Amino acid sequence: MWNRRYIDHVQITVAETVGVEDRGSYYDTAGVLRDMVQNHMFQLLAMVAMEPPSSFEADAVRDEKVKVLKSIRPMRPEDVLQRAVRGQYGPGEIDGKPVPGYRSEPKVSPTSATETYAALKLQVENWRWAGVPFYLRSGKRLARRTTVIVIQFRRPPLLLFEEADPDHVGRDEIREQLDPNRLVMHIQPEEGIEIQVKAKRPGPTVELNTVKLDFSYKDFGDTAAATGYERLLYDSMVGDTTLFHRADMVEAAWNIATPILDVWKSLPPRNFPNYPAGSMGPAEADQLMARDGRGWWWP
Repeated sequence: MWNRRYIDHVQITVAETVGVEDRGSYYDTAGVLRDMVQNHMFQLLAMVAMEPPSSFEADAVRDEKVKVLKSIRPMRPEDVLQRAVRGQYGPGEIDGKPVPGYRSEPKVSPTSATETYAALKLQVENWRWAGVPFYLRSGKRLARRTTVIVIQFRRPPLLLFEEADPDHVGRDEIREQLDPNRLVMHIQPEEGIEIQVKAKRPGPTVELNTVKLDFSYKDFGDTAAATGYERLLYDSMVGDTTLFHRADMVEAAWNIATPILDVWKSLPPRNFPNYPAGSMGPAEADQLMARDGRGWWWP
């Protein structure tokens, strides 16, 4: 089922509630696309979309990941305007406490045009994923901290459910009930996986409800909190390079990111800040999905 016949689209979200903290001087020259998207998020995309490696040797895994990145066509300038969204947070509230806007953060220019939020629509143009959009988004000062990958499957045919309904519920109502099945991979703050499926409520009418089949690593018992760096430091000490970038992966990632950065540099944003701290991001990101008849999923 891991292909374009059964999967409608893939969403990858990396949301943070923190601002730039004491990294203002660095972040103001980087932005979220450089800081988070072209490395961390592209790695998540590659892990989801890669073909099975011939072994778990480091280069076998990295060979497949770089094939995915090389299968993503770089955007043309007109594509960037349609398939890339940027944002910058303004003043707002996080956990009921007021927080400043990005331009008021320490070591940040009061007229900064640096993006603190980015959303992209990417296409992996190979035999497995052709026609399946990958939506990526990442931002600071969002409503909650989460890293999650959502595999959304295609809807089943609606006609089958309309004929089974003795009360002739309208097509729009059936469509609303028939939310697609999803596979959700939670990466942080809690690691786990869940499958969301639709089940018919017992009775003579067709009434569908979402049922979650889930597993969390905390069910294994107490686990020590980790940032992820512990694993990388250990791998470095034992010489395991599987999770590390390779030169061709870095080049492939920048081939995707650079055209976007070039357009954003040539067209400074006119509406920054365009989302309040504590929100789910700019409205343009919702419109990016809505144009395709889809919507972002939040845990």
